[in-house]
Amino acid sequence: MTAIHLILASASPRRRELLAVLGYPFDVIVSGADEDAHLDAPPPDYVLHTARRKAEIVARDLPPPTTGTRRLIIAADTTVALDDAILGKPATPDEARAMLVTLRGRTHFVHTAICVVEPGGRELSSVHTAAVTMRDYSDAALDAYIATGDPFDKAGGYAIQHPVFRPVEHLSGCYLGVMGLPLCDLIPLLRRLDAPDRVDPARLVDAHRGFLHER
Repeated sequence: MTAIHLILASASPRRRELLAVLGYPFDVIVSGADEDAHLDAPPPDYVLHTARRKAEIVARDLPPPTTGTRRLIIAADTTVALDDAILGKPATPDEARAMLVTLRGRTHFVHTAICVVEPGGRELSSVHTAAVTMRDYSDAALDAYIATGDPFDKAGGYAIQHPVFRPVEHLSGCYLGVMGLPLCDLIPLLRRLDAPDRVDPARLVDAHRGFLHER
């Protein structure tokens, strides 16, 4: 029987945690793709272009597989858009504060693209869009969150799953998509590539509730 091995084309620790829920062995190979190449495109197109580029770079550079192993490359990209303007990852406390003040009490959209590539074979992709309404957090709560350093590697400057700041008041869409890897979109793509389900449904439910512990 051919063994399926996943390759995650992302340095994100959150995506590593989420991909582990699927139950497949996987490696991480960071693509080094230019994530600013399509900033002038509409946000859903931008994330799709970026995810595809990540997957294609990793596929291009992979050595031949070992006998009996089938590899599937998974790449993703997430962006936050407010009034169709893309909010990137803040580099400084002042940038994080400006983003989070702008988002406070308002609804924005989080777009996450997934691209799955089998080297030498098919490529499948999808984009998930969630509408996110932020709560009216206080300046003190905002400053305390920025002081943790958590905003600096996250689009829009926040993590929906942060246990203390808890920035989101309402979500219409996939919680895991806002985290960066909507598993309920990824699983059907893997099925279309004839990868059997190995996920524990209880772990998938836990992931959607913000719990990623091992069972």
